[in-house]
Order: sequence, then C-alpha cells, then structure tokens
Amino acid sequence: MKIVDLRGFIWEDNPHLQRIKNRGEILSEEYEKTVQEIINAVKTRGDDALLEFTRRFDRLDVKEPSQLEIPYRELKKAYERIPSDLREALEFAAARIKKFHEKQLEDSFTVYEEDGIILGQKVLPLERVGVYVPGGKASYPSTVLMNTIPAKVAGVEEIVMASPNPGDATLAAAFIAGVDRVFRIGGAQAIAALAYGTDTVPKVDKIVGPGNIYVALAKKILYGVVDIDMVAGPSEILVIADETANPEWVAADLLSQAEHDELAGSFCVTDSFEQALRIKEAVERQLQELDRKEIAAKSVENWGTIFVVENLDEACELANTIAPEHLEIVTSSPWDLVPKIKHAGAIFIGHYATEPLGDYVLGPNHTLPTGGTARFFSPLGVYDFIKRSSIIYVSPQGFEKVADPASVLAQYEGLTAHKRAVDIRKKK
Repeated sequence: MKIVDLRGFIWEDNPHLQRIKNRGEILSEEYEKTVQEIINAVKTRGDDALLEFTRRFDRLDVKEPSQLEIPYRELKKAYERIPSDLREALEFAAARIKKFHEKQLEDSFTVYEEDGIILGQKVLPLERVGVYVPGGKASYPSTVLMNTIPAKVAGVEEIVMASPNPGDATLAAAFIAGVDRVFRIGGAQAIAALAYGTDTVPKVDKIVGPGNIYVALAKKILYGVVDIDMVAGPSEILVIADETANPEWVAADLLSQAEHDELAGSFCVTDSFEQALRIKEAVERQLQELDRKEIAAKSVENWGTIFVVENLDEACELANTIAPEHLEIVTSSPWDLVPKIKHAGAIFIGHYATEPLGDYVLGPNHTLPTGGTARFFSPLGVYDFIKRSSIIYVSPQGFEKVADPASVLAQYEGLTAHKRAVDIRKKK
C-alpha cells in the first residue's frame, strides 16, 4: 500500500491524487462498441438474442424463452432452504432497511391562493422497476434488499429482477423484499431487455442496481430510453484516521473494500506519518489472511493509498476532493469533522461504525455514488422510485391577477401564440 506525503505540497500537482480523482472515467471506450452491439441485438431480435447471450456469456443451457424466468414458487422454496441464521439475518436487515426508508416518503400537497388559484404537487410511484443483481461467482442478497425495499416503500406496483444464475440466498432475499418476477439473465443484455422489453421480459420504467463494466455502460447508453439510478463504478472507501485510531481496525476496513474488485479503491488520510506506517503494516499482514487475497492484493497494488496531511482540517478537504463512496471518520472527536464534509456517499462516524455494517444491517442504502460522483449524486432511496406532477387550477379572478405579466413575458420572448393564448381569454 502506497504512502503519499502531501505535507507542504500543492495537491493539484500530485499525479497519484489526480489518478484517483479520475477513477470515474474507468468506463473505457474499448467496451462501448461491444455493449452497443449487444443492446442493438436485443432491441431487434428480442428473446432470440437473450437466449444466445445467456448461453454464451452466462453458460446457461436455455433453449426456450420460458426458461429465462424463474417461477415465483422457487423463491419461496429457496427461502425455506437457506440456513435459519441466514434467513433471520436477512429478515433483520430487511426490517431495518424498511424502517429507515419509510422516513423518506414524500406527500402530495395543495396550496390555495387568494383569487381562486390552486397549485400543488401530486406524488406517484413508478409503475414497474427493474432491479439488477450481480450473480455468477458471487451472491449478493443484500443488494436485493437494498434495491427492492425502497421501491416497495415508494409503492412501485411491479418489481422485476434480473440476475445471472442467482443462488438460493439471492432468491430468498427476493422473496423477503417482495420481488414480483425474476429472470436468469445478466450483463448488458439484461439491461437492454429491461429497457426495451421483449416477448418474455417486460419493459420497465427504471433500472437500478450495480454490475460490471458492461452493465454500467449499458445503463449509461440506455439512459433516456429508461431511467437509471446512477452509473456506478468500482467500490471505494476513504478513512480519516488520527493517532487514536486502531490501525488494525482501519486496515480491516480498508481491506473490506479491496476484496470487492481489483479496481476497488481503499484510501486513508491521516495527520500522522507514524500512524500511516502502522496502518500500512497492518494492511500487508491482514492481506495474507483473506480468502479473496489475490483480488484484494491487486486492488491494494492498483489503488491502495495512505495520504499524510498536516492536520484533520486538511484531511476533510482531501476527502471532499476525492468525494468517496464510503467515508469513515475514526478520530478522537469525529462529530467535530462532520460539518466539514461536503461530498461523500455515506459517512460513518466513530471507531465502531465500520462500513460493512452499512452494507448489511444498519438501514441506510448501500447503493451509493462512486468515482467522485458523490459531488452530485445521492444514495439510492425512496425518492428514486417516485415521480411528481404539478397541479394547476386558475379561476377567473386568478386569471386577472396573472394574465398581464404572462402576456408581457410572452411578447418579450417573441412567442406570439403564447401571448394570444393568454390575451384571447382577457377579451372574453
């Protein structure tokens, strides 16, 4: 793991920091042509293309489109098959996720003005949402809960899940969360099928959920055909640590992200060079004990960095510059630093608020902006599954109040038909 001493230097001149800041550009153009070809094939050939790509990429023996859908009864069977402790953990997490997201519900409202003008906003849930869940080598039932429960809380009528060859835990989580239909399809072809619809897969209004670079690029390309949550890149964590932080705990938290993906980013910022050395040593030692050691080692080699700065104020400035997905503040007075944080997907405060708790059971969503997009994106929430319509009523008296200014503005903009639509009512 690299130690980069920024004390006394202009940060903008540091090439390693600039490389980290540009991680959001990891969606390389070399993949775009392939993804576009897959999308075009699904758009034009529908189920036939889905069957072809599912056999080729996911190595599933599917001959008929009906084999792409997993019968709902299999979700309940999976729920009953999984170990009782896993079932209880999923139920526990689901209850906490639901409780937190219920606080995000929005209400419609109406404003009655004098002279009979009535204005308002009508809040409605989306009708059908697609949830993408990675499959294959990994199983992520927590992703099912985090992406589905907010949609259910919002009141979405139908939730369609796509996952290549999902295991029992993933299917059980779908049963708990209230998924309506599940398809064993993955990659860019799954995103295209959900966006355009096929004879077998229904078209959805929005697609949420993480995936590999093919999934991320497909979502990016199809935004506008369908709504998406965000274009998510590799996972990342940044830990602000002072001398009071336990270097073993910090190292464990950094490696919890490194084991995700070879492109995952694990960053630490400290005001102590001695603490940086201790954390580096702990990371290198703990790395040898991991089951996913090869993946984590490549992640640490590619991106793992401990920055040394002058003080904790600078640590917060550096955190805002990177705008990480997960930010941990592990200092003697962590709450003092919270007001100084502007850009982070989720902020974990104190020595015991380890990021994996947020991944699973705390309640706030773990689908978060990555690659610096926390500057303008928010965590997934109920607000992502609703839409708003404005309500406008104008009485004759209210019309007299607003007609002249509207006519003047229409005249100024040269939109004479707009002006006529107002003025014709004035004559009446």
